[in-house]
Formats: sequence, structure tokens, C-alpha cells
Amino acid sequence: MLITRLLFRLKCTKNSFREWKALDIIGKKEAGFVEGTQFFGTSNGYMLTKSIARKLGEEVINALHLGQRSRASDLLSQLGNGERALKVRSFIPILQFCASAPDPLFAMETWKLMMEKDVKLSGKCYFFTIKALCKGGYLDEAFNILSIQREHSEIYPTLRVYNYLLKASVQMNSLNHANEVLHLMEQEGMLKDIITYSQLLKLAVMQQNLSAVHEIWKDCINYYSLSIITLRKFIWAFTRLRDLESAYMALQQMVAAASQHKFSTMATYEERFRISRLDVPIPFSDNLARDRYIKSNYTSVPYSLVYNKKNYLNKGVRFGTQVRGVADAGMSLPEQPFSRPVMKLLMASFDDIISSCAHSRKIMFAEQLMLQMRILGLEPSSRTYNGYIRALVSVKTFHDGMEVLNVMQQKNMKPSDSTLAALSVSCSKGLQLDLAEAFLDQVSKCNHVNLFNEFLKACDTVDKPERAIRVWARMKYRNHIPDIRTYELLFSLFGNVNAPYDNANMSSQADAAKRIKAIEMDMMRHGIQHNLFSLQNLLKALGREKMIKELTQYVRIAEEQCIYRNTNLGIQIYNTFLHSLVEAKESHMAIEIFKKMISCGLSPNVSTYGIMIDCCSIINCYTSACALISRMIRHGFPINVVIYTCLVKIPSRSGAFHEAFRLLDMATSDAIRPNLLLYNAILKIASQKGKIGVLELIIEKMHRLKIQPDPSTCRHVFSAYADNGFHSTAMEALQVLSLRMISEEDDILEEYRLKYENLILDEESEAESKIIKVFKDSPYLVVSLLNLRWYAILVSPPSWLPDQSPWARRVSSNFTARLGG
Repeated sequence: MLITRLLFRLKCTKNSFREWKALDIIGKKEAGFVEGTQFFGTSNGYMLTKSIARKLGEEVINALHLGQRSRASDLLSQLGNGERALKVRSFIPILQFCASAPDPLFAMETWKLMMEKDVKLSGKCYFFTIKALCKGGYLDEAFNILSIQREHSEIYPTLRVYNYLLKASVQMNSLNHANEVLHLMEQEGMLKDIITYSQLLKLAVMQQNLSAVHEIWKDCINYYSLSIITLRKFIWAFTRLRDLESAYMALQQMVAAASQHKFSTMATYEERFRISRLDVPIPFSDNLARDRYIKSNYTSVPYSLVYNKKNYLNKGVRFGTQVRGVADAGMSLPEQPFSRPVMKLLMASFDDIISSCAHSRKIMFAEQLMLQMRILGLEPSSRTYNGYIRALVSVKTFHDGMEVLNVMQQKNMKPSDSTLAALSVSCSKGLQLDLAEAFLDQVSKCNHVNLFNEFLKACDTVDKPERAIRVWARMKYRNHIPDIRTYELLFSLFGNVNAPYDNANMSSQADAAKRIKAIEMDMMRHGIQHNLFSLQNLLKALGREKMIKELTQYVRIAEEQCIYRNTNLGIQIYNTFLHSLVEAKESHMAIEIFKKMISCGLSPNVSTYGIMIDCCSIINCYTSACALISRMIRHGFPINVVIYTCLVKIPSRSGAFHEAFRLLDMATSDAIRPNLLLYNAILKIASQKGKIGVLELIIEKMHRLKIQPDPSTCRHVFSAYADNGFHSTAMEALQVLSLRMISEEDDILEEYRLKYENLILDEESEAESKIIKVFKDSPYLVVSLLNLRWYAILVSPPSWLPDQSPWARRVSSNFTARLGG
């Protein structure tokens, strides 16, 4: 008999035998107790008598159910004080109730009493105690019970016990406990079932381990016919880890199974274990069988199927009807409608993938999924629309998102906070401040400061600091914690007062100092230190206000911080410092800083050389500029149009325009196309010096190269003629240049004449306001039309053929004669 028992225990090293032994002992020793009830049942026709122990057990359960814990403890003590030997069946209903409640503390109290009374423990006793502790979050105590069972019990822990421990470990994000469970299972040679794989799937997502998810997928398709519930879990995992291709494949298998009604109704963990058969994996006999399974369960929507937005916005497709494109796609609608539970699972899976498209910026993929939902008769939910809008605005403009938002509102669906935030960010990027702020106001909860940063960035781009003040005040009111990017933008928005509209003065410098101090105090309150970009924006602001003393102090602070952090101060910081010094006409200080950079081993870049050549133009030292050019070429930097722009100012300022023209010809020979900034630099100096001949040559050269003028060009030319008393010529030149600002092509100008001539010649006093309002997004066009209206009022209606202008013909003939000479 002893040998038989020993052999039996050796056979239990396999999982299936352990399961059989556990069920066999429970069935024989516990006389028909049925899981899920609070009373003893029957087995083999034998009825148990109602003992005092059983009555006390029932009273304990009732007291716990009513929340009378002290009374339950007293009754439990009475149960343990009986003279007769206690049986484990007296405690199992109590432990089962503790596992269901859950009540881990009372389960431990019951366990302690059983240990004190030397009650012979059963498999169910261990299981319910561990389950109660797991559900209550007492993982260490649960592992202690497991250790006792493994060392001192004849009944080994079953797979179900390990699954509960693994589930609790995953739910509590305890990787150590999860790894311990897996280690114990491996020691025992225990196989995995579908419940184990489900928990391993959650563990892989928690660890952001996509390769582990793929391994679990391979094992599951090898050993199981996956239900739609399991496929739903895989889709959830793939989307969390941004693997949309695998999620899409699993979704198509899920759709195929649902359409063929091949799914299990077993949903919960408890229901699954009511099956009498053991859940032991059975592999396919060969790879061919597995391939047949995969192919028969995979139905995809071709990627070539064109998405029709108009059909998408219309009413949903009903079952049994045909949709254009379905036949071509090789898909058929299900013969019977999906049941509500199946439809909820499908909807959740579609929603997961569509929402993930926003993170992956795959808008075409989202559109195809929306179309497939319509084909299957799945009406998009609020979550579907929210995910789709976020996917749209991540790639396209806010206009596309607004279109879908209108559909949602027509269906009385409300956008989520994340959708409103995405729309606000998209509007900010589109510089639509009114819309962006409106969406921002509707966001009730937002933990992402990027939403506010994008609005501040838009305000900085369009130079609207007054709009930024409201958003900053809203951030403070809602207690949103800013980040370093927020302060970078605040320094750019509020660091300077007058620039670029007025010259700096003592009043503006005092105001700028107060603003900078207030921003830095707020940084200190949030424990945020300067970085490269915040310092750079701060230095730019100080430079615009010509606050040289403060500028120098902050550069020293930046140097000290970089030494403390054992990093090099970025060349951008020095470039900003040098540029501010040059703009403030502090040329000698700029030269000293440049020398310091060289001595410290910092290598200047192209921007540095451009700034210092500009400095040479201020001190009118062409020799030093040429020396910088020589150094620049030796260090491998090419001469670009920016360098030529800085260089050409030096001879122009000294009146040597022939040298400036030589530099222009040199740039052309170096295959460098001079840009508008280069020509404007010469025009500005020529205008200041009254060199009208030089100015006309530059204007004609620009015209022949099809380089359109800008408002600065018009200002320089007009000022040159007006300052020298040629007022009629100034007006004629202004007309020609304003037309060339619109276009250099006569046919395009004719189109504008037909559209806007009446607006220019309008005699109403509000005509100027109307022009500004209509063309507010095209500032150059606004300037052109206002100039032409001014010409029409003071001189005559403008001619829309600028090359026929007497001034334009004279300038052209003079340029031709100069080339011929």
C-alpha cells in the first residue's frame, strides 16, 4: 500500500495527474460539497446530518454577510472550542465566502484557527484561502500559504491556484511576484492553459514587451481554437504596444469567428472552471493543420478599398443590404445580426485600433476601419468618433476634425477631453486662435501641458501676447504645472516690451526686467531650471531691449551652470549674445566675446561668421570681413547667400557700390542665387545715401530675375525718390512695385484686376477696413491693395500693366544701356 501511494505521488509530477488527484480527493473526502453554494449537499445518495458545527458555520457566514465582524469572530471561536474533532468541511463554506467577498483578514483568522486545532487541510481549503488573499491584495501571505501546501500537503497546488496568484500579481503590477509564480510553475513542470496565457498577455503589456506578446500569440494559435474573447484580449495588447498590423490581423479573425458564430459563451474565470473536462493544451498534429486553421479564420479587408467619406457620413448600413465596394472586396455581410455581447466586443476592438491610429499617424488605416464597421453594420459609438477625430487631426488639418465633430453633435454625442485637446492643438498649429481657445475652454480635465504650450507657441508666432496672457491665467487658475517649454515660450512672448515696433528706452527696460523676474520666480516655485532654449529666448529678449548689462550677467550664469553640469555651453547661446551686441552697436564687446570663444576652443559656425561680418559692416572694416571669410573657408564652411548679404553691406555703407555689384556678380558665379534680403540690404543703404541710380539698377535686376519685392522694397524706393523731391516718380514706382508684389505675370494681374479693382476704387470710408479684413491672412496682398488704393485716390486709377509704366520703361532701358556699355 505504501509503494502504491509513493508511485502515485511520483506520477503527480505531471499537471494532468495533479488535476485528477486533486479532484478525486476532493470528491471522496468532502462528501459532495458543490462549489458555489453555502450548504452541504449529497453524494452517492448519502445525506449529512445538521450538526452544531455546521450551524455555527452558517451563522458565521450570515454575520459576515451582514457586516457583523465581531459576532462572526465570536462564532468562529465557538466553532473552535468544541470538544469533538473538527472537520475541514466545517470551514470550507466560510473560506469560500471570504474568497468571494473578498475578506482576506477573516480568511487568515479562520486559517489560524484551523492550524491551532490541527484540522486536516484539503485542496479546497488551500485554494479558497489563497484566492481570498489574492483578491484582497495580500500577495506575500498568499505565497506563504502556497509554500505550506507545496511542502506539507499531499495535495499539490493545481494550475488554477497558480493562475490566481499570477492574476493577482499582474493586477498589483508586482513583477517580482509574477516572476516567482512563473518560476514555481516551471519547477513543477506545469503546462499553461488559456487563462495562464491571458495573464501572461497582461504581464507582457505591463512590461512593454511586444516580442513576448507575439510568442504568446504563436503558442495560443498552436494549441487552441481562439474564442472572440481571447482575440479581443490580443487586440487590446497589440494596440497598447502600437503594433497595428498584428492587431488588424487578429481583428479580422475575430470578425470571421463572429460572422460564423464560432465563439464561446464562457466569459468569466469562474464559469470556465465549471467544465468537467481538464483544460490541457492539445497541439495540432502537424503544421499543415495549423496553416489551415489560420487561413480559415482570416478574413481581411483589402487595403485597396477606397474610403468614401460621403458614405461614411450618411446613415449606417443595415444587415442584409449591399454596399458599393463590398462585392469587390470579397466580403459578405453576416447572415444573422450579431448578438449584443458580440457586438460590444467587436466595437471595443475596432475602437482600440482606431484610437491607436492617432498615435501612429495612420489616417488611411483608420478610414478603412471605419468603412469596415459600416459594412458589418456596426454603428460608430462616441469612442469611435473620438478616436477617429484624433487620428484625423494628427495628420490632416483641424477642418477635417471639425467635419466629423459636427456629425457627432448631430447624433447628440459629446467629444471627450482628449479629443477637444487634440482639436485645440490642431487649431493652434493652424494659427486659428479663436477656435483653439474655444476648444481649450471646453476641456474639463487636462493633464498635458502641451495643450497650453501649443497655444502659447501660436500666440508667439502671430505676435499676440495679449491672447497668451489669458491662457497663462487659465493655467494658473486650474493649477496646471508648466514645464520648461512653457517658460521658453513665456520669455519669447513677454521678455521684451517694445521690439520690434519701437526703440528700447528706460521705461521699456524696467518693464522687461519686471516681467523676466516674475517668470523666473514662477520657475523657482516649480523647481524648474533654465535650459539652452529658455536661456536663448531670454537673451534674445534682453538683446531687443538693449539691456547689455543684464545680457552679460545671464551669459555668465549660463557658463557657470554648464561648468557645474560638466557640459559645454551651446554655440547658439554665444551666437545670440553676439547678435544682441551687434544690434546694440556694441561692436568692440562683440569682438572680445568672439576672441574668447576662439580661445576657449569653441568652433564658430556659419551663423557666427555672419554675425561678425555684420559687425565689420558697422565698424566699416572691409579688411576684417575678408579675413573672416578666409578663416571661414579654411575651416570648411561654404560662403552662402547670408554671408554675401552681410558682406555686401560694408562697401555699400562706404559708398563703394561698384564693389557691392562685384560681390553680387561673384555670388552669381558661385552658383548662389541672391535673394530678396540681399537686394533689400543694398536698397536700404542706397536709399539712405540718395543713390537713385544704384537703386534703379537693383530694382531692374530683381525684376529680370523674377524676385518679387516686399513692403521693405517699396519703402526704400519710395523714400529715396520722396526724400529727393521726386514725388510723382515715387508714386509711379510705388504703383509698379505694388503690382509686382502681387505677381510678376500679366495674366495673373489681370485676374486680380477683375476681382479687386472695384474694392480698390470703392469710395466708401470703410474700404480700407474691408481690405484688411478680407485679406488678413495675406499681409503682402493687403499692403499691395492699400498702396494701389492710395495711388488711385492721389493720382489716378492704377494701370494693371506695370511694364507699360513710363518709370518701368525708363529703368529697363537704363539697365540695358549699362550692360551694353
